[in-house]
Amino acid sequence: MIASQLISKTISPLRTSDIGEEALTMMNVYHVKHLPVVNNSEILGLVSEEDILSNDLDEAIGSYELSLLKPYSNEKDHLFEVMSLMSKHKLTVVPVVDRDKNFLGLITQEDLMAYFSTRFSFEEPGSIVVLETTKSNYSLAEISRIVEEESATILTSIISSQRDSELIDITLKINKIDILKIINSFQRYDYSIKASFSEAEFTDTLKDRYDSLMNYLNV
Repeated sequence: MIASQLISKTISPLRTSDIGEEALTMMNVYHVKHLPVVNNSEILGLVSEEDILSNDLDEAIGSYELSLLKPYSNEKDHLFEVMSLMSKHKLTVVPVVDRDKNFLGLITQEDLMAYFSTRFSFEEPGSIVVLETTKSNYSLAEISRIVEEESATILTSIISSQRDSELIDITLKINKIDILKIINSFQRYDYSIKASFSEAEFTDTLKDRYDSLMNYLNV
């Protein structure tokens, strides 16, 4: 999935002639804290909620000094590059430009959440296992073999690590409800099981976290 395929179909950019109050209204309607400012097809930067509140709400956005100058993704950037940019600058939207730097649209946090929920097997029945191992011992081929020996399949795997640590967490979505045999197999191969969730438990946890995120975005 690339940036151009995730562009929102509902949110338009701000024009330099839009005033601060209009920008705040748009942010409230779409539950975002940033919006791109565009002059014709040129992106001038991102205006934040803080930028607006620090200026005269009756003044045109074009007169503001923008704190975020041109943090954007190119249309062919991978999804993970978009996420990295959003995380690095703590953005609620990421503008997308073409090869000539013309503004094409924007991607919101909600766009990314919707994509992940439908494409990364979150809706598939199954269970979750979180393993802990060292970077040097990590082998996805071995992990897959252990799961497949119990007549199961890995639907999704996500790796996370802490800075200055050799340990990594491997979160697996597996297409089986009863995973006791799989857990026992991992333990025989000296994998540490940090957590495991049945489909029902995981669904409840995911729903709670999703609701919490949505409440945060609505603030």
